[in-house]
Amino acid sequence: MPLIELLQQSDIISLHCPLTEQTTHLIDKNTISYMKKGVMIINTGRGKLIDTKDVIDALKTGHIGYLGIDVYEQEEKLFFKDLSTHIIQDDMIQRLMSFPNVLVTAHQAFFTKEALAQIATVTLDSVATLNKGEQPATRGALVV
Repeated sequence: MPLIELLQQSDIISLHCPLTEQTTHLIDKNTISYMKKGVMIINTGRGKLIDTKDVIDALKTGHIGYLGIDVYEQEEKLFFKDLSTHIIQDDMIQRLMSFPNVLVTAHQAFFTKEALAQIATVTLDSVATLNKGEQPATRGALVV
């Protein structure tokens, strides 16, 4: 099904794709214009799949009804740090978090028992391989 047709018919859009030249800002004012009013967007892929400014504009008008993001364009400056005693200088994330219909999590979608077990297994296998003086195999994307 063509992307535009998919956008026009979907009540919920969930992004699970890699960040490439073709997918950068896949969700922007152009693609949002094809979506149903009140659409829900979930992004657990990569932060730059979404043009944050355009999404904020669509949230303000109600075109996007709900947003859930586990990733953010500028997450390396914000996630995985204790910033509880700091003033966040990123106005876009602050604006996103001000909406009652937006849920922001700090890149935690992978945080399942199964995923952590797989991460531990791969890590221990790599250490054992290095101890033998060998190079660990490079592994591709992990799907659990």
